Amino acid sequence: MYPQYFGLKEASFSITPDPHYLFLSHQHQEALAHLLYGATEGGGFVLLTGEVGTGKTTVCRAFLEQLPDNVDVALILNPALTVQELLHGICSEFGIGIPAEDPSTRLLLEYLNRYLLEAHAKGRRPVLLIDEAQNLAAPVLEQIRLLTNLETHRHKLLQIFLVGQPELGIMLQQPGLRQLAQRITARYHLQPFSPGETRAYVRHRLAVAGVQRRLFTPRALSRIHHLSQGIPRLINILCDRALLGAYASRRNLVDTRIVKRAHRELQGPRARPAQARRSLLPWLLPLLLALLATAAWLDQGERFRVALQELASQGTADVTRQRAGRSRPLPSGTPPPPAGTGAPPQVTPTAAAADQPAESVPAKAPPPPPGAPLPLLMGRGEALARLAGLWHIRMPSEGDKVSCRHL
Repeated sequence: MYPQYFGLKEASFSITPDPHYLFLSHQHQEALAHLLYGATEGGGFVLLTGEVGTGKTTVCRAFLEQLPDNVDVALILNPALTVQELLHGICSEFGIGIPAEDPSTRLLLEYLNRYLLEAHAKGRRPVLLIDEAQNLAAPVLEQIRLLTNLETHRHKLLQIFLVGQPELGIMLQQPGLRQLAQRITARYHLQPFSPGETRAYVRHRLAVAGVQRRLFTPRALSRIHHLSQGIPRLINILCDRALLGAYASRRNLVDTRIVKRAHRELQGPRARPAQARRSLLPWLLPLLLALLATAAWLDQGERFRVALQELASQGTADVTRQRAGRSRPLPSGTPPPPAGTGAPPQVTPTAAAADQPAESVPAKAPPPPPGAPLPLLMGRGEALARLAGLWHIRMPSEGDKVSCRHL
C-alpha cells in the first residue's frame, strides 16, 4: 500500500534475504571476503557466526552469486538431521545418483568419495555450505569432520562452510569437538550495526527501491537504532511498520512519534507468560502462611492489651472506692486532728463503746505498719475494720453488723 504513496518501486524493507538489497558495511564486506577466500583455498572449515537477524543468510546468498564457475555447491538449509539423512542430502545436492533402496552410511560415503575424486580430476571444487549449523548434533558434527579426511596427497577434496548463531562457536569449544575446531582455517563474527551504519542502511534500501529523498527524520533514525539494537532484520520490520503508519496518517515524513507507535504495535500487549505465573506459586504459599501467622499474632496481642486495660480499670476503681472510704466525715463531736501533724486523730470513746470490755475488740484486722501498701481487692467489712484500726476505734464484736455508724 505505502510504496506507491512514497514513490517506491516495491516494499524496500522486506525481511527476505534479497542479495539485491545487500548493504555491504565494513564488517559485511569482511564476512563476504572470508567466504570467498575459503572457496578458493582448499582444506579445512570456514566458520561464519552472528546474532539472529544480523544478515548471515544474506551474505551467504551474495557469496553464492559470486562463486567462480568451477565451484559446485551443496547447500543444506535444515541441518537437524541424522548422519545418514545428512549424507543423503549432500549426495542429492551434488547430483550423485544413489540406489532407490535406502543405502547405508558406508555406501553413501563410498558414493560421495567417488564423486569428489572425479570432480577433482575434472578441476572442479566441491563446496558444502550448512546454514543454521548450531542445530547440528554432536555425532553429525563429528561425521562432518570425517568428511575432511576425503583427500589426496596434496589437496582436500571437500571445502565445508558452517554458518550459524553464536551458540555454534560455543559448541565447538567442547572438548569432544576440539579436532573439528582445530581444522577451522577462517572464521568471522557479524556484529549489529552502529548508529551511523543504521542510518546508512536505511538510506541504502530506500535508494535501491527508487527514492532518494529523506523519508525519516534524524531523530526517528536514532530511535530506530535504539529500539532495534542495530539488528538489520529488526530495522526492516520497524521501518516497514513506520512507513505504513505514516501512510495511514497521510504524513510524508516519519518522525519519532510514528516510530514509537509502530514499536508499540509490534510489541503487542505485555502479558506475563503462564510459565512465569506458575513459577510464582511456590513462593506465594509460604508468604500467605506468614501473613496469616502475623495476623494471628497481632490479634492475640490486641486481646492481651484489652485484658490489661480491663485489669487496670478494675484496680483503679478499687483504689477509688478505698479513697472514698477514707475521706468520709468524722462523727459529730470528734475534734479535728492537729494541723501540720500526721498523727491519727484522738477520738473519745462513746459511752456504748466504753461499757464493752477491751478484749471484745476484733483482732483479725491489725493495723498495717506505716508505709505498708494496702491491698487493692478486699471486702467491705475488712476495709472498715482496717480503717478503724488506723483511727484506733474499737469495732463491734464478731457477730455484730459493721457499718459506718460505728466509726
